[in-house]
Amino acid sequence: MNTFLRGSFRTQFLLGFATCVALLAYAIYLQLHGGLEPCNLCIFQRLAFAGLGLVFLLGGLHAPRGAGRRGYGVLAGLAALVGIGIAARHVWIQMFPSPTASCGVPLSFMRETMSTTDVIRKVLTATGNCGDIDWTFLGLSMPWWSLVWFVLLGLWALYAAFRRA
Repeated sequence: MNTFLRGSFRTQFLLGFATCVALLAYAIYLQLHGGLEPCNLCIFQRLAFAGLGLVFLLGGLHAPRGAGRRGYGVLAGLAALVGIGIAARHVWIQMFPSPTASCGVPLSFMRETMSTTDVIRKVLTATGNCGDIDWTFLGLSMPWWSLVWFVLLGLWALYAAFRRA
C-alpha cells in the first residue's frame, strides 16, 4: 500500500485516467447491454468524468515538476467538483422525487432548440425519470457511486499534485 501511494505523479495521474475510462466504459456497457437508458444528468456526469479523465491524461503525459503539478491538481479538482455538483443534484432528485416534474425532452432536441446556458439550466433542474433507480450496487444507486468516485478521484488528484516528493 505504501508503494502504491508513493508512485510517481505520472503513474498516479495515468491511474486516475484509467479509472475514469473504466467508469465510462462500464456506464456505456450498462447502457448498450444492460438496457439502462441514461437521463440528462447521467450524460452530464459522463461528460464530467470525461473532462476529469482528460485532465488526468494530460497531466500524466506531461508530468511536470513543481507548480505545474499543482496546476494539474487544481484543474482535476475543479473537474471533480463539477462532477460532484452534478452527481449530488442527481442523488438529491432520487432521494426527494417530485411526482409532477420530469427530466424533459432528449438532450439532442434541447441542443437544437435552446442556447447552451438554457440547456444546462434545464438539465440541472430535471427530475422525473432522473429520480428512477434502475440499478444499485451495495445499496447505492449509480448517481451515488458517481458521487463517491468523483470525491475519490478529486482527492487522488490533489494528493498526487500536492504531496511532498
